[in-house]
Amino acid sequence: MNFDTIMVTEPSDGVLAVTLNRPQALNSFTDQMCREFAQLWEMVRLDTAVRAIVLRAAGDRAFSTGVDVRERLGTETAFGDPERPWDELSDSGRWLSPKRNEVWKPVIAAVHGMCAGGAAYWIAECDIVICEPDATFFDPHVTYGMVAALEPILLSYRMLPSDALRMALLGGHERIGAERALATGLVTEIVARDHLWDRADELARVIASQPAIALQGTLKAFWQSLNAGRDQALQTALMFTQIGNPLATAGMDRDAAKPAAPWIR
Repeated sequence: MNFDTIMVTEPSDGVLAVTLNRPQALNSFTDQMCREFAQLWEMVRLDTAVRAIVLRAAGDRAFSTGVDVRERLGTETAFGDPERPWDELSDSGRWLSPKRNEVWKPVIAAVHGMCAGGAAYWIAECDIVICEPDATFFDPHVTYGMVAALEPILLSYRMLPSDALRMALLGGHERIGAERALATGLVTEIVARDHLWDRADELARVIASQPAIALQGTLKAFWQSLNAGRDQALQTALMFTQIGNPLATAGMDRDAAKPAAPWIR
């Protein structure tokens, strides 16, 4: 597919690289980007050649600063008709989120620079998030007189809820650095900027080398458990193992699947 706001590579060893490509606007998202991601996730969901996705961003300053407020505040906004506000009482940002679009393939985010506000639609639903040492995370909504609701709630499932709330309440007055993001669980690894994309690709290729059915069942069981109580989650998880394990292991050479050496650094 050809897109205007994102760049997409051909799958290589099962890995698809997706690059946010609005560096002139700090990779903020527009209605067009939302629509393009909806198309992208549908393609990814159906394409068996894609087994893992790397999400990254063009430019030097930001992964993404959230919604493009110039479009949002314009007189002709594509995010909803101001004369029919209740017709559009839905979250346009949902199209950015892999899990809300039923994508059960691992997504690794490589974050550099600023990661703010609505960028949470991506990082909160990626399976692994890594960042470079100068990355900063913040949510400026309340500073500009806007309610911060969706983003902190999404992030509270990824990081300590107390830190998600602190980020929301302090708005643009405080930024979480890479080390704090690591400590709170928002990211899992800090990588030098010039190796960030390579490291994300390395993680994705290792993941993609494993049986797709096992990976997707693991993801779906985990993410769906977040919407259920403990007993229900465990019962659902058992169903995933009973269906997925026979399919994933059928005819599999277990010795050949063993790693030659530990890959995790």
